[in-house]
This record gives sequence, structure tokens and C-alpha cells, in this order.
Amino acid sequence: MTVKANMAICVINGYPKPNRDVLAEAGMKQAHEMYVDFLKVYTPNARIDTLYIADLDTTLPSGTNLNSYDAYIWTGSNLTIYHDEPRVTRQIELSRAIYGAGKPQFGSCWGVQMAAVAAGGQVEKNPKGREWAFARNIHLTDAGKAHPLYKGKPDKFDGFIMHLDIVTQIPEGGTLLASNAHSHVQSLAVTCGKGTFWATQYHPEYNLYEMARLLIARKEPLTKEGFFSAETEVEQLSAKMIELYQHPDNQALRAELKIGDDILGKEIRQQELRNWIDYLVLPSMGR
Repeated sequence: MTVKANMAICVINGYPKPNRDVLAEAGMKQAHEMYVDFLKVYTPNARIDTLYIADLDTTLPSGTNLNSYDAYIWTGSNLTIYHDEPRVTRQIELSRAIYGAGKPQFGSCWGVQMAAVAAGGQVEKNPKGREWAFARNIHLTDAGKAHPLYKGKPDKFDGFIMHLDIVTQIPEGGTLLASNAHSHVQSLAVTCGKGTFWATQYHPEYNLYEMARLLIARKEPLTKEGFFSAETEVEQLSAKMIELYQHPDNQALRAELKIGDDILGKEIRQQELRNWIDYLVLPSMGR
């Protein structure tokens, strides 16, 4: 199934260029490209633009220009949202403006933190440390089970993840939709002003190959933080993940890595993205 409607979507890449270069050197796609890949398949008639918002020479849409798009998507970022610097504050200001314009927003990782902070919530460093590769046993809250973001999604699932910070204060107008033992806020729905933002801490847009390459990009901090005794161990895990990506029927490797269809199959993994289009973006275009 695809959505044939003509729509315009702006995908906002939250990474500064130096870190985009790091990701490229690790052999992975840029953060926005994974969303673009999904949109090209599910919304083939959509016009999709990318905004490199962390580059200070990038001109940002404002005022009536915000109405040039039907919806906005936020990628992850290596920035820290509670740091008072222009690369961060301009992003928060833009998200607030999009809220005010009444345009739907979606985001993952940095996106859920943006959804909260732009609406008055708070983000801090997670005292439990980094959550990496796989967010295990994400479970829907009662509100999540009833929310259209999770229509057709299992009540419990795993997801791709890589983050150090967490939402510690849900803003007024925010609803907790999913949680797990490591990060209390795994997804939110936030209504602020005229706008609505659905967001996840985990990454529904990733696949196993791209997460494997992200491990390579982050192998130094993963080792320094004590998850591995040497960077070669990160490389070995990454290689196994790529092997499983290429051969998803390898049951022994699936068991070793503890990976199920919720990780391997885009039908489950991308459900939130389809639901955002179907139940938030399309209805908003009809208003």
C-alpha cells in the first residue's frame, strides 16, 4: 500500500557537517536519507526537501514560508539539546514556530527531545548511561495502546537506538506513549499551540545495516564507556549485524543477537512512520 496524495515534506537533518562527515566515513547513510528512502516508497508523489539546520549558513523557513510544507520530520543529532549554542537554539526556535503554524512534526531520538523542549519540557543526561544499538522491551502505555501512532504495532517490541540524553519532564500537552527500563520516555505525542508532534526516542527509520555502521562511527566512545574492551569487538559485532542484514533467515545469528521480526522486518519497524502519515499528516492536509 502507498499514499498517492501530493504533499510536501521537509526532512530536517539535525547533525552539523563535521559529524555528517564522520557518519559518511563510517559507511552509513546520512540521517535524513533513511527517512527519504521510506517516503519515496510510501508517499511516491511527495516532494521531499532536506534542511541542514545545524549549519549556521542555512536559511531557515519562517512565517508564511512554513506553510510551504505539509509536514516536518526531525532526524537524530549528535548535539546536546540543553546546550545554549546557536546550532541548538535555532532548531528549538524552528520547532516552536512549526508548532505555532499548526504543521505536523515527527522525529526520532533528537526528535523526541525536540518535541519536549520546544513545548516547554526538559531533557537531561541519562544517569543509566548510553542506550545503544537496541532498545529492548519497549512497551506501550495505556495511552500508547489507544493512540493512532501505534495502530497495528505490538504492545511490546525492540527498536534501534543510540543516545545519552533522555526526556525528564514531559511538557504540558504531552502524553507518554511508550517506555522501557533504560529510558522512561521512549515516545511522546505533544500538542502545543496549533501543532502536534509525534516522536520516538528509538529509530523506526533505521535498519540493521545502518545501525551496524553507526556502531563503527561510535566505536571509540562505546569502548571508552566500557561496553567493549577493544574497538575490534565493536567491529566484530557490526560485522555480525551486517551478516544478519544480508541473510535474515540465519536463525543461529538471530538467536545470538536476540533479534526478531520487529527489528528485521520493516512491516513492524516502520509502522509508526506509516501511521504518522495516515493519521496525522493526511487529516491535517484536509483541514
